[in-house]
Amino acid sequence: MNAKRTLGFVFMCVGMFMAILDIQIVSSSLSEIQAGLSASASEVSWVQTAYLIAEIVMIPLSGFLGRALSTRYLFSAAAAGFAITSIGCSTANTITEMIIWRGLQGFIGGGMIPSVFAAAFTIFPRNRQAMVSAIIGLIATLAPTIGPTIGGYLTSLFSWHWLFLVNVLPGIAVTLGTYFLVDWDKPHFALLDHFDYFGLATLALFLGSLEYVLEEGSANDWFQDETILIFAVLSVIAGVAFFWRVLNAKEPIVDIRAFNNRNFATGSLFSFMLGVGLYGLVYLYPVFLARVRGYDSLQIGETMFVTGIFMMITAPIAGQLAQRIDPRWMMAFGLSLFAVSCLELVPITKDWSFNELFIPQALRGVALMTSMIPVSMLALGTLPPERIKNASGLFNLTRNLGGAVGLAVITTVLNNRWDLHISRLHESVNWGRDVANERIAALSRGLTALGSNAEIGALKVLSQSVRREALVMAFSDVFLALAFLFGAIVLLVPLAQKPQARGGGGGGGH
Repeated sequence: MNAKRTLGFVFMCVGMFMAILDIQIVSSSLSEIQAGLSASASEVSWVQTAYLIAEIVMIPLSGFLGRALSTRYLFSAAAAGFAITSIGCSTANTITEMIIWRGLQGFIGGGMIPSVFAAAFTIFPRNRQAMVSAIIGLIATLAPTIGPTIGGYLTSLFSWHWLFLVNVLPGIAVTLGTYFLVDWDKPHFALLDHFDYFGLATLALFLGSLEYVLEEGSANDWFQDETILIFAVLSVIAGVAFFWRVLNAKEPIVDIRAFNNRNFATGSLFSFMLGVGLYGLVYLYPVFLARVRGYDSLQIGETMFVTGIFMMITAPIAGQLAQRIDPRWMMAFGLSLFAVSCLELVPITKDWSFNELFIPQALRGVALMTSMIPVSMLALGTLPPERIKNASGLFNLTRNLGGAVGLAVITTVLNNRWDLHISRLHESVNWGRDVANERIAALSRGLTALGSNAEIGALKVLSQSVRREALVMAFSDVFLALAFLFGAIVLLVPLAQKPQARGGGGGGGH
C-alpha cells in the first residue's frame, strides 16, 4: 500500500464527510433559512427533504457508475459538482431555487458515500481493513451527529449562507486530490452502452416516492392525505417494476444478487437498524432540547457534541478490537450498549439537561462505533473485489432507508403517545380535583398583575404544563421502544456467519 493511494483515500474521506454532514447541517438553521427566503414552514422543510430524496436515488446507482467511469472520474466529478451546487444553494434567492439546488447537491453527493466504503475493502490489505473501517465508520456516524452543532455555529457567527459556502474550498481540494491521486481502477466505458434508462426511471420513482412518503407522512396523517396515498401507490408499482427489471436486465443498473451472500444480507439488516438509531436519536435529542428545555440551535449543538467526542475516542480502540476478535461478538456488544443508552433515557424529566444527558450520549457514542465497524466488515469484508462497488451502494442505501423509516415511525409514535398522555392528564387535571383547584389558585395569586384575567392566565400556564409533561412522557415511551428494539435485534446476531478471509486484498478492483 503506497502513500499516494493512502492520501487519495484521505481526500475521498473528506468528500464523504461533506456529503453526509450536509444532510443535518441545515437542521438547526431552518428558521433562519425560512426567514431569509420568505418561505413557509412546509416549504422550508423541503430544504432537507429534497436532499434526502435525491441522495437516496444516487447511492445504489453509484455502484454501476463507479464501474463504468472508475472511482477517479466519478469521485472527482461528484466533488466538483458538490462544490458548484453548494455555491448555488448559498446564492438562492427563492425557496424554489434552494430546493432545486439542494436536490442536485444531494444527488451528486450520493455518489461519493458508497465509493469510500468500496475503496476501503478494495485497496487496503485485510490486516488494515478493521482500522480503515473505524475511520469510515466514524465519518458515517459522526457527520450527522455533529451536523446540527456545526450548522448552529456557522449560522450564529456568520449567516445561513455559510452552511453551504463552507463546502467550496474542501470541494475544490477533494476534486483535485482524487483526480491526481486515485488510480486503483480503470473506467469501463462500454458499460454505458448498456445503461438501463428504464431501470433508472423505476429506481428513482420507487425510492424517491418512498422517501417522500416516509418524510412527509407523519406530518400529514399518512394515508388520510391524498398526496401521500398517491406517492405510496407509485412507490409500490415502481418498486415491483424495478425489481422485475434488475432481475431480468442484461446489465442491471443495481445488482441485488449481492443479497444472496448471507453475511452481506445480515450485515445490511444491521446497517438498517443502525440507521434507525443513528438518525432517530439525532432527531429526538434536538426536539427534546428545543421544545421542552427551550434551547437554541447553538445550545443544542453543544449538548449533543458529547456523542461525537466519545465516538472519536472509541474509534481507534474499536478498530484494533475488530481485527482481533470475532466481529459478531463486538456487534452484539455494541447493539446491547445502544439498548442500554436508550434505557438510561426512560426516566427522563423536563429538567434533564447536559449533566443528565451526558451518560446516555456517551454510551451512544461508544455503541455506534463498536457496532458500525463490525457491521461494515461483516457485510463487505468477505465479498470478491469485483462485487464490492455495487454492494457498497446497497449497503449504504440500507442505512439511509433505516434512518428514513426510523424517523417516520419515531415521529408517528411520539405524536400518538403525546396525544394519549395529554388526554390522560386532562382527565386527571379537572375542576373536580382538589389538587388541580389548588394549583390554579396558586398560579392565579402569582398572576395578580393580570387582574380579572389572572384565572385565565393560570389556566393557560397549567395547560402548557400539562402539554409539556405529556410530551416528556411520550419521549420516555419512544426511548423504551428503541431500547426494546435494539435488545431484540441482538438476538439476530447468530444469523451471521463468522467471516472467513477473502482471497486477495489490497490490489484494487477493475
